[in-house]
Amino acid sequence: MKHRLVAVAVLAIGASAAHAQEVVRIGATAPLTGTQAHLGKDIENGVRLAVEEYNARGVTLGGRKVKFEVMAEDDQADPKTATTVAQRFVDSNVKGVVGHLNSGASIPASRIYNEAGVPQVSPASTNPKLTQQGFKATFRTIANDVQQGLAIGKYAATVLGSKVAVIDDRTAYGQGLADEVVKAVKASGGAVVSREFTSDKATDFAAILTKLKAARPDVIVYSGMDAQAGPMLKQIKQLGISAKFITGDGGCTGEIIKLAGDAITSSAYCTQPGLPLEKMPGGKNFNERFKKRFNADVQIYAPYAYDAASAIIEAMKAANSAEPAKYAPQIAKVSFPGVIGTVAFDARGDIKDGAVTVYQFKAGKWEPVQ
Repeated sequence: MKHRLVAVAVLAIGASAAHAQEVVRIGATAPLTGTQAHLGKDIENGVRLAVEEYNARGVTLGGRKVKFEVMAEDDQADPKTATTVAQRFVDSNVKGVVGHLNSGASIPASRIYNEAGVPQVSPASTNPKLTQQGFKATFRTIANDVQQGLAIGKYAATVLGSKVAVIDDRTAYGQGLADEVVKAVKASGGAVVSREFTSDKATDFAAILTKLKAARPDVIVYSGMDAQAGPMLKQIKQLGISAKFITGDGGCTGEIIKLAGDAITSSAYCTQPGLPLEKMPGGKNFNERFKKRFNADVQIYAPYAYDAASAIIEAMKAANSAEPAKYAPQIAKVSFPGVIGTVAFDARGDIKDGAVTVYQFKAGKWEPVQ
């Protein structure tokens, strides 16, 4: 009887091991507190939806069923905090990371991921330097600032007016995008009549705007986030500046509409890398699933975060392993239909064929115009 009990116990243990799930952690990081938290949560939720849907379908790697888990961390849109978060991910044996939102966070954190061999796929960081460092496992699912800066500068100089003033927030994102805008304005035959800078914490732009007013620009380009762009629009109105206004993806949100109030008019424009959500191949269906799951609207980056997480998991499936050393080379080879379109990367790790859309404020919302 004793031997029989032992045999049954061994069989039970064996059966339990056969059905045990391997837990694979995927990191998701962005500002989850502060003025950019709505954008950071958008990223986190995009990752969570991807992970939940892959878990529901079931994924087996190396003969074992895998359960993916999201480890979400707040990088506070701060470079120093971002590196702390990156090290925490590495120490926690995270197998891949979706993040960061801000280029100023992604670039320093990418060095830590690279040294540890942990793949990073950013759904939002657009500074070209991120993928120009030569790191083999650093990718992004969104068009970079060379593409977006070209679109802003060309549209500003050829459609909105030839005299252009440029303000940036002196972050890696803001300054990098502004540099590309300046190049594009000049290449399009326009003139940069003023180049100014503020910070991503500022709320008072009176001195800068008063100086710009004297230059009589046709267009003001702001390269930064919506938390500054909204109040800036209010102060532009207060100073009686009649110039048109255009900003990049950091300000191309619903939040800027709330912050600017009646100061935002049809003379306001913005750009976003990629297609409008409703024109993305998987956009309509994704939006419905996202709203049902989180009871929230997509801000900007959720589709890119979803596809970033999917790229990591698809690479794991191709390698039949969740170990970074084995699956990381497969990320460069993925090609699958994502929410944003075909997800595939060029030799540097940038998304192939990254599109940029120009929007105009009309009837209370952003409407695509080009």
